[in-house]
Amino acid sequence: MSFAERLAALATKIENQADAIGTEEATKNAFVMPFISSILGYDVFDPLEVVPEFNADVGTKKGEKVDYAIVRDGEVQILIECKASLGELQLEHASQLFRYFAVTNARIAALTNGVVWQFYTDLDAPNRMDSKPFLVLDLRDVDDMLVPELQKLSKESFDLESIINAAEELKYLGALKREIAKQFHEPSDEWIRFFTTRVYEGSFTQRVREQFTTLVVKASKQFLTESVNDRLKAALGTGTTSEDVRALASEPIVENDLARDTEIETTLEELEGYQIVKAIACAEVKPQRVAQRDQKSYFAVLLDDNNRKPIARLHFNGRQKYLGLLDESKTETRHPLDSLEQIYEHTDAIREAVLRYA
Repeated sequence: MSFAERLAALATKIENQADAIGTEEATKNAFVMPFISSILGYDVFDPLEVVPEFNADVGTKKGEKVDYAIVRDGEVQILIECKASLGELQLEHASQLFRYFAVTNARIAALTNGVVWQFYTDLDAPNRMDSKPFLVLDLRDVDDMLVPELQKLSKESFDLESIINAAEELKYLGALKREIAKQFHEPSDEWIRFFTTRVYEGSFTQRVREQFTTLVVKASKQFLTESVNDRLKAALGTGTTSEDVRALASEPIVENDLARDTEIETTLEELEGYQIVKAIACAEVKPQRVAQRDQKSYFAVLLDDNNRKPIARLHFNGRQKYLGLLDESKTETRHPLDSLEQIYEHTDAIREAVLRYA
């Protein structure tokens, strides 16, 4: 499999098993070691490549260990600290990484709960780990733009100089994207003031702030709605109306949907794939029972708009597209698609999924 395919396979495993993994040791065995092995390409059973419970005593701190050290040419290159998969990562979890980073030759450190990986280096001061990661990988929602950068950390393509050179741009680009998304969800006073003073000539009083808080939020949602509709209209051709776009999506693109998650972007291919799955499913049930719900990591086709009744999942966010089909135990198998027409090759499995819930 290619690097991207191996990453997609691990992401599927994590999606299916994350809720069942409750301890740090289980996280290491189920998620972290497979990541080191299948994604980064290092032999987790070779102590010359991967050192578990790495010990490098620092000053008066004795006996502390970092969970894994990855070694290349006899030198420690990457330090990895793990936390349980159900917990959120906090900077205080990286205290050992900070100390060990300064006394080894490692230029890369990773803090992970097996699902989210935060990669750090020393951009701000030499041999001193930064307080903010330069790359954040969420395996529940893999950013396709980060895949080539992640591959540079693999054994086959390890390129420290290239990683460090790209790290500063990645660090601030990622931080900016997260901050913009945050402002669309919960705008700060500075964000409200920034837009208000460009359209309102009076004083920025408390009453004005309260009035424009509502207006800025509403304008942001309407802007996103119109942008999505315009892109779909352009893809469908001239003469397409907003009603045509909404009919294709089988449910309105409205402000409340965008308020739910402004990071979700429904594409034309997802809607076309949904229509194919719906056409197959309608051999067993009435069309109005087949619904769609776009998520951050996949586009779900559901029976009765019920998450417990998944018909199929469309994984169209990466370069390789997949049709996800779930068996009786809700275990998903991803089938690669070179074209949307290949969905028809899985007609029997889609109809069986519908009958399972109907």
